[in-house]
Amino acid sequence: MRYILTLLAGIVLGGLLVFFLLVGAPRANRLPGAPVKAPDAGGDPPGTALIVLDKQFFDTVLAAIFRDMNAPSFQLSKIAESNDGARLELAAFQNGCASAVTLLPEGSNVKTEVRIENGKILAPLAFKGSYNAPFVGCVQFTGWAQANLALRFDESQQAVFGQLNVESVTVDGTPPLVGTVVTGLVQGAINQRVNPIQILQSHQLKLSVPVKASEGTLNAQVKDVRAQINNGTLALHITYQFNGQKGIQPAS
Repeated sequence: MRYILTLLAGIVLGGLLVFFLLVGAPRANRLPGAPVKAPDAGGDPPGTALIVLDKQFFDTVLAAIFRDMNAPSFQLSKIAESNDGARLELAAFQNGCASAVTLLPEGSNVKTEVRIENGKILAPLAFKGSYNAPFVGCVQFTGWAQANLALRFDESQQAVFGQLNVESVTVDGTPPLVGTVVTGLVQGAINQRVNPIQILQSHQLKLSVPVKASEGTLNAQVKDVRAQINNGTLALHITYQFNGQKGIQPAS
């Protein structure tokens, strides 16, 4: 039996805000959980919730972020290895030049948006930034990046994560050598600093519903998450395992 939980739209919205704000400290390269697969051809198992999101939904989310919040911004940094083998992160702000990149709603003839097509969740990202280039000085740049978002589910954490993968970066009007450096910094900053992106957290996925008439509590944990990506829509299939517990349990 398929349960359609419309409240999940708000949950996913909250996770997407985290994604587009691009916040958080650098995290380990090891990603939690396993890649989310496509639904089985035979159909969903009992206890599966379905939510379908389209491009208009994502456009509305992005419009609200750029309209009502600060533009997503993060610092660029470069990792260097010292003589003793230690890895050092060079300062991102030098000589009054903030080495940072900021997302734009539109730029370089590219609109920042989410496209759901060809079995992928694609995200072209327009940006501007500055970089303190050696022997050159503070370089202002614009450009755009082509990224895709892959979903992962960790049953032990009861959470869905996103893995943002920057496939390519195009920088406008900079000297070739500087452009190559900036391209690597932008790509590395997004891939290393942002991932993994926590989209759905445990308290958002797990269910605990008191049933007073039965003097008990209905609990549910997520056993599996599948994603069906069609042209223009993303369908999340969330399969629960339900169990009852006698006594009304306090809210967690």
